Amino acid sequence: MNKNHDTEERQRIRRILAGRSDEYGYFVRTYSAQVLDFVSRMVSDAGDAEELAQDAFVRAFRALGQFDGRSSWLTWVLRIAYHTTLNHLKRQRLQWLSIDDLPLSRMLRYYRSEPTTDDDLSTDREERIQQLDAAIDRLPADEQLLLHLYYYDDRPLRDIAYIMDAEPGLLATRLHRIRKKLLLMMKD
Repeated sequence: MNKNHDTEERQRIRRILAGRSDEYGYFVRTYSAQVLDFVSRMVSDAGDAEELAQDAFVRAFRALGQFDGRSSWLTWVLRIAYHTTLNHLKRQRLQWLSIDDLPLSRMLRYYRSEPTTDDDLSTDREERIQQLDAAIDRLPADEQLLLHLYYYDDRPLRDIAYIMDAEPGLLATRLHRIRKKLLLMMKD
């Protein structure tokens, strides 16, 4: 996002806080697909994902006065969605697996990139992509989410750390461990 966009959103927030609650629809219309996609990576049931995304927007509206502008509004609402979803999962007594009990960035970028030569179009490359996809699908939801935010959405670790309420260094370590884990999984 650019500074003008952020400034416009901050002005809109001031108007909402001053009583123009109808302007909140802008945020829902603009970001609902991204929030739903984000939550869907953590819960498999589409109905639950929709309800949790909606709940995140309601919570964000109620806490709008606490938005301090340290991040973009989208990053802020994704943080709310993340914690809302974690609470939901805890209530369901789902257990998250830790990667602490168990190098992918180049591999992900290579295997996800467009082929550039005829050799890149080989069946071997396609099989490796399928293996990588299958390995990622077997990861716990929180690890899949971290990979998605970092590699596919190109979000900086600083934003991901804010969303997931973690330190950037810890997330870098987790990414390293996930890469190792995926390499082992692909060898099996």
